[in-house]
Amino acid sequence: MRSLRVLRTTALVTAAPLLLAIAGLVHPHHLTAATAGDWAGLHIALLPVFPCLVLGLLVPLWGRPALDAQGVLTVLAWAGCVCYAAYYSGLDAVAGISAGVVVDHGVHGAAGRLFATGDGLGRAGVYGLAVACLATSAVLWLRHGIRVLPGAVVLSAACWSFYDSHIFWPRGVYTMLGFALGFALLTTATSRTGVHAAAKVDDQAGTGHDTAGTGDYVAGSGSLTSR
Repeated sequence: MRSLRVLRTTALVTAAPLLLAIAGLVHPHHLTAATAGDWAGLHIALLPVFPCLVLGLLVPLWGRPALDAQGVLTVLAWAGCVCYAAYYSGLDAVAGISAGVVVDHGVHGAAGRLFATGDGLGRAGVYGLAVACLATSAVLWLRHGIRVLPGAVVLSAACWSFYDSHIFWPRGVYTMLGFALGFALLTTATSRTGVHAAAKVDDQAGTGHDTAGTGDYVAGSGSLTSR
């Protein structure tokens, strides 16, 4: 049952980056009159997908934050997720949808300005995502220890690459696969703590029964001795 829950969680947190990686395989490399329709259409389809990338950070932090260092880091991670979702969606809308539409309709000179605006929005979004990844990694480190380090390192590398790769093949696709791997590693690392805790409880329960049995044996020995 626990392994099934881990698989469901892993599927949830990796769905968005895997979809973005697939989209990157068909994303036009350049915006031209011939590719403008596909460019705009793809970004319209991806508009709800880009914000879902942060599910890999929100799911392991689920719950009300405490009034301590972990709570502060959790709120910081949430703020970074909101920043990413807002500003990277702006990039998608401006440099993706809007630029594609104006080029498709033959409007000259507007695409360059839209790209410049979209790039600024995208960079702000990636900064927010990087802050969210670092804050989430810090919280999970405090909760679960060094086992979260591989996932944290992979996510940091993916954020660095995401700054200027978007989802373009090849680096953008590998970047999205990196996010999927990082989220999967964090999910596995944090779920292992629950398994170990459950095993510890079972061991303690077994020890308690053994102690009770030992007590009965001692009492019986006392009766035999008294006889």
